[in-house]
Amino acid sequence: MSVKALEIDGKTVTGVAGETLFSAAWNNGIAIPRLCHIGGISDVGACRLCLVEIEGRSKLQASCLTPVEEGMRVHTDTPKLRAHRRLIVELLFAERNHVCSVCVMNGDCELQDLATQLGIDHVRVRYQFPALPVDLTHERFGLDHNRCILCTRCVRVCDEVEGAHTWDVFGRGTNSRIISDLGQPWGTADSCTSCGKCVQVCPTGALFEKGTAVGGMRKDRKFLKYIVTAREKKQWIG
Repeated sequence: MSVKALEIDGKTVTGVAGETLFSAAWNNGIAIPRLCHIGGISDVGACRLCLVEIEGRSKLQASCLTPVEEGMRVHTDTPKLRAHRRLIVELLFAERNHVCSVCVMNGDCELQDLATQLGIDHVRVRYQFPALPVDLTHERFGLDHNRCILCTRCVRVCDEVEGAHTWDVFGRGTNSRIISDLGQPWGTADSCTSCGKCVQVCPTGALFEKGTAVGGMRKDRKFLKYIVTAREKKQWIG
């Protein structure tokens, strides 16, 4: 396994062949903003928040999908990138109905935290105010489409870790929605095992536990890496 030496934000770091820029940066204490990435499942580059500038390349590159290369010079925090990320987060707020003050995840929401980090105190684009439903048919959990950012974490964890593939994406553009079992209400989805993995990895209040008060929900997103690592090491095989 070959080691690659590169420079990220002026710091010389190393990464192994096949490792992504995102991983190499985080392993060396350089945090790159993201919403669709979570350790333990595959990356898809959906949120476009982890884009970086690479010297010699004209376009911004998704760090979660770009492998490290010898001699790379990468910039993760420039005025151009900050403006790009701010606009993306503003568009996410404008596309759905994110009212933080009445959300169960108020105070522990990754979208909210990122907006704070980027200094967003207002949105410069017109709010869409779409009429979106809330699916409360499941016995234990709920799905609020108003707060979904289409990161597809739920889709990937259900497919890759739980092996059920209850979730998928329906539609295109602003009409895209997360659906269960080809459009069935969540509570009638035969494939769902009610494991709750999708709820725990959701970065916002789109997937939540029923009965949770405003600002009262805290999600454990570290469990996923534990499960995946244990499976790889066959720790649960007697």
